[in-house]
Amino acid sequence: MKAIKRKSRILDEMHDTARGLHASGLIDKRRMGEFAALSNLDVKALAPKEIRLLRESAHVSQAVFAAMLNTSLSTVQKWEIGDKRPSGPSLKLLSLIQRKGIDAVL
Repeated sequence: MKAIKRKSRILDEMHDTARGLHASGLIDKRRMGEFAALSNLDVKALAPKEIRLLRESAHVSQAVFAAMLNTSLSTVQKWEIGDKRPSGPSLKLLSLIQRKGIDAVL
């Protein structure tokens, strides 16, 4: 398997370990593929307009959308006007909603 340059030293070390386990026969090719897929979950930043359109396409208020994402109403309001940007778990949930629809998080 070819080495891929990663952003994190920890991810680099995890991949080296997984490659070693694969080479010794403890991880099969399928599991290596799953590991690679799970370690590449980068999501793109969403513009305020995109977040508002996601919420509107789900036909929910800002308060309901906030509850679905386990965040506050003010946070959703700030995302939609551009005062704040979602990151971490919130950004991953928004990305999931964008790809699969609101039912994916319910």
